[in-house]
Amino acid sequence: MKGKIRQLAKEKNAIILAHNYQPPEIQDIADLCGDSLELSIKASKTKADIIVFCGVHFMAETAFILSPEKTVLLPHTGAGCPMADMVDPIALTTKKQALGNIPVITYVNSSAAVKAVSDICCTSANVIKVVNSIDADEILMVPDKNLARYAAANTTKKIHLWDGYCPFHNILTAQNVNKARKDHPDALFIAHPECPPEVLALADSIQSTSGMIKFAGESDQVSFIIGTETGLLYPISKAYPKKKFFPASEKMYCIDMKKINLENLADSLENLTGEIKVPENIRKNALGAVQKMIDL
Repeated sequence: MKGKIRQLAKEKNAIILAHNYQPPEIQDIADLCGDSLELSIKASKTKADIIVFCGVHFMAETAFILSPEKTVLLPHTGAGCPMADMVDPIALTTKKQALGNIPVITYVNSSAAVKAVSDICCTSANVIKVVNSIDADEILMVPDKNLARYAAANTTKKIHLWDGYCPFHNILTAQNVNKARKDHPDALFIAHPECPPEVLALADSIQSTSGMIKFAGESDQVSFIIGTETGLLYPISKAYPKKKFFPASEKMYCIDMKKINLENLADSLENLTGEIKVPENIRKNALGAVQKMIDL
């Protein structure tokens, strides 16, 4: 199956992208692994005709936003994001107007339609920089309230929260972290900014997924408790086999991120199934919000 996939990718001039939370066999066969936005940016700079995004729906949309001339495939179209579904463009526009049309910062973990009615996008790695770049005292951030609280703690601006969250990051508790620390007393705790504030308060470092991998490599420490989706344990352990990594909680498991397998990846490549497109009027506006962030 792996040989068939690589052959199909070669024949069709396709690049296979895999998010850090994807199953090990998908990460192993991918051309590039990483955070969702960095993957879309890197793929846009290649000469590939087809982008196969092994991730979830909003990630494939972002790839299309940046590379409309390429065919973008999502091997399992049912792979969505509960947090991205917690905001829609109509509700966001209504809320923005109610707040006096203050600037909207939208997390890249959102639909193209929501990005299209936003002023600028952000990632978990650059959110503080984006917030501080806005020439306004008040900002509305969507959809992740935990990421917004993290940003609010690192700026003097007033940030209005949207009641959205990542279900598997939001489930992590201080009790989970304290138990993991008791079990692994020598380990540093690295948390993702999508975690609740009481969890971030216990962190030795707060990082995006790629940031976690980089931090572990640069640290003199040999053991780490990882406060994000359990899928990251595979690439981070692969990158640093002499170090030890433990999940903050086994419950941090995203079902949507595990929907893509070798079979539907092969089928998507062979039959070009799961094509993702964004209407041009939405794509243009969404690109504006994404490009502002990239330029920054």
